[in-house]
Amino acid sequence: MDAPPDNDVLWARSLHFTHRDGSPGIAGISLGVREGEILAVCGPRGSGKTTLLRCLSGQVRPDQGEIWFNSAPTHTLGPVARERLRRDRYGWIDPAPVLVPELNAWENAALPLMLRGTGRRRAKAAALEWLERLDVGERARRRPRSLTLAERQRVCVARALAGGPTVLFADEPTAPLHRADRAHALRTLTTAARSHGITVVLATHDSETAALADRTVSLLDGRRVKTVHLPETTETEGRAAWSLSV
Repeated sequence: MDAPPDNDVLWARSLHFTHRDGSPGIAGISLGVREGEILAVCGPRGSGKTTLLRCLSGQVRPDQGEIWFNSAPTHTLGPVARERLRRDRYGWIDPAPVLVPELNAWENAALPLMLRGTGRRRAKAAALEWLERLDVGERARRRPRSLTLAERQRVCVARALAGGPTVLFADEPTAPLHRADRAHALRTLTTAARSHGITVVLATHDSETAALADRTVSLLDGRRVKTVHLPETTETEGRAAWSLSV
């Protein structure tokens, strides 16, 4: 195995993954992500964006190919080691809010820190800081069922940032938000990433979101292509036509 470039915090070569039902996921994708970079993985729904992020973050192992984090191979790690890597060095934001219903907002945001062994007081302070930045600090003691969809997603963004990850994977992180909420959450996310040196791999099918990134990688049918023209987000999102050049 050839080691990746020193300035790439995340590096992948010739990744292949097929879903259990036999449907294709990704085929032959290679990429590098520099330290502190915000990389947008673009493409329409079904293009392989989520599958790529799940492979890069260690949630699933690729069928073929290599993945390196800080010049160390991760594709050879077992399940326990991959889970530890995700807990200690990675953050993740789903396209829809996933919270523990028995915990209130700040407890959900502090959960990754507490799982690492961080003291409750310190974890709470970090969680509250990010909830305030995302304008949901006053809802910190509310449980998920009493929060709106947008508020729950902001708690998820706070949870991903509170742990101070080296790499943050964001899979359509503002999909459930309205335009104003989406813009605010994205500004907070990108500003925090740049100020804290967090590397971000962001999956999106929205041109406005992709424009916030330092660089874009385009996918179509599980493969990298040269260009995918992303539509502007509208109330009829997803109906616009796609064009590409391979």
